[in-house]
Amino acid sequence: METIDCAIIGAGVVGLACARALAAAGREVVVIEREATFGTGVSSRNSEVIHAGLYYAPGSLKARLCVEGREMLYAFCQERAIPHARCGKLIVAARAGQADALRQIRTRAEANGVGDLRELDRAAVAALEPALDVHAALLSPSTGIVDSHALMLALLGDAERDGAMFAFGSPVLGGYSDSIGMVLQVGGERESDLRARWVINASGLDAVALGHRLSGPTAEDLPRAWFARGVYFALSGKAPFSRLIYPIPEPGGLGVHLTLDLGGQAKFGPDVEWIDTPAYDVDPARAQRFYAAIRKWWPALEDGRLVPGYAGVRPKIAGPGMPDADFRIDGPSPHGVRGLIHLFGIESPGLTAAMAIGRHVAREIAGR
Repeated sequence: METIDCAIIGAGVVGLACARALAAAGREVVVIEREATFGTGVSSRNSEVIHAGLYYAPGSLKARLCVEGREMLYAFCQERAIPHARCGKLIVAARAGQADALRQIRTRAEANGVGDLRELDRAAVAALEPALDVHAALLSPSTGIVDSHALMLALLGDAERDGAMFAFGSPVLGGYSDSIGMVLQVGGERESDLRARWVINASGLDAVALGHRLSGPTAEDLPRAWFARGVYFALSGKAPFSRLIYPIPEPGGLGVHLTLDLGGQAKFGPDVEWIDTPAYDVDPARAQRFYAAIRKWWPALEDGRLVPGYAGVRPKIAGPGMPDADFRIDGPSPHGVRGLIHLFGIESPGLTAAMAIGRHVAREIAGR
């Protein structure tokens, strides 16, 4: 049986970032992906926002890796001419009663090392974005947007340049540990076994289910997988905004917000709908909820301008009514299985944090 150094399961943005970091460190890397190409799951169904690091608990992996990853991502995009824009965003308090929530966001952001937020009153907001009608806002200059496909293509190119190999159309059916590392049972056109000294489970929505298929941690050691679908509606016609517009966060997400793509086209979303299994349908009737939410801060939005877009599913490890969960990067220490690293609950800000997650994983392996 062939033995390799590192096998990464999943070719989304996080798996690609791990492959790039490990290959750059001189590791032998094979990325195993069940789909026919890279980035077809969570990585292709999000807002493409580069987050500043405002919302996450100070000291958490989400906070630390978001802030680190943001700077790594901006530098990488500039170096490689990856389409992106540091356009900034406004977090808005639609009414006076939400002002305390804005202050709490600023306090948490500053604890995370984000020191460039500016408080704006109604007049200052109107001067920046005349279409908004809100009580106050926070301006986050470090928030931006990125072409996620171009980013993933660049990460893949770097990994291949440094020797990483990719096996597409190859679902991992299961695995077990032996005296050398882990043996993965890989399906596809021709089933085979592959031994790796290190296995990184970066399979996104399937990470918990795959954890059960790999030997080692008992069911009690693994988190439960929860799925939160969020749908997006596109805005027909030109948007009267030049920045991203976010409301006060809501349970399970950041609220229905406006994001812009690099061509200036606006979309709204995602909302939060807890579902049992991943599904990507968009019910046009959900637009009525969107109109109601958006008009709290953009009252001039006309009927008929929201067009069904697409849906994404967040790979959560905390469910309805629970506190938000941190990223879980479970190396051998928590679960006791040599050579196995699970990446659980890599939802937002996973895109922003991807390169920092890759560096974290590479350091974890280097330290063993």
